[in-house]
Amino acid sequence: MRTAESGSTLKTNYELSHLRVLEAEAIHVIREVAAEFERPALLFSGGKDSAVLAHLAAKAFRPAKLPFPLVHVDTGHNFEEVLEFRDDCAARLGAKVVVGAVQDDIDAGRVTDDGPSRNPLQTVTLLRTITEHGYDAAFGGARRDEEKARAKERMYSFRDEFGQWDPRAQRPELWSLYNGRHRKGEHIRVFPLSNWTEFDVWSYIGEEAIPLPSLYYAHERTVFRRDGMLLSAHRHLRPSAAEETFEATVRFRTVGDVTCTGCVESSAGTVEQVIAETALSRLSERGATRADDRISSAGMEDRKREGYF
Repeated sequence: MRTAESGSTLKTNYELSHLRVLEAEAIHVIREVAAEFERPALLFSGGKDSAVLAHLAAKAFRPAKLPFPLVHVDTGHNFEEVLEFRDDCAARLGAKVVVGAVQDDIDAGRVTDDGPSRNPLQTVTLLRTITEHGYDAAFGGARRDEEKARAKERMYSFRDEFGQWDPRAQRPELWSLYNGRHRKGEHIRVFPLSNWTEFDVWSYIGEEAIPLPSLYYAHERTVFRRDGMLLSAHRHLRPSAAEETFEATVRFRTVGDVTCTGCVESSAGTVEQVIAETALSRLSERGATRADDRISSAGMEDRKREGYF
């Protein structure tokens, strides 16, 4: 700006860093949803992206508590560390946790547990949980850099009365104006982290000192190789007789169902070391370590059309 006396330009201290711009955008979106919708909810997997999303939501309404619950779709095959972190995070934020159990849908005959992974079964449980609680907006931690189908998402992702997504029916978001209009039975998925990258997420975790499950940092684990992936030997995932187990120092780049989530060999045991490692990565965490994303080039898009995250 210029002074009236001299006309000289004065420097201001209002320039925001890249991370603070992303933070401000995400908080703006979160507050818009809280103001515009009657029953929003935050989908919480216990992973790094949902941890960042919950942290942003807490900042958006501080010192008040979160005005919406954390919703966790539990496959029944989760890492124990993730479930413990979910409960600790909810207690720290003073948030209510709503759990939708895939096992309930298996027991009711709505889905059949006949595959190697329960991950695809989450869609039915997610849509049932949204319907039963009447949520009209659901925050998700998806980012556009993760996968091709997610790159087609907008901040507000419209879902019809069947919970289905049509990438051709996305609404324009010019000038960051978001259209949340919907009829009864329809809902909106909201992705405040759309413009973030994995590197941004880790940089923000480091800057804000956000707690995460210990799985994200290097630790000793019994693992085995399958289809080019390094998997953890676990009570929910046992190697075959032909698959040799061995001890390795590994960490997880993403967390999900034990049966389809791989790890990577790594010595990164601190946030700073993970940030440095992430800066060199050229493959998204889902593409590198999620077996269920390798179904086909359109596998994720097909599942999202049915109502997946």
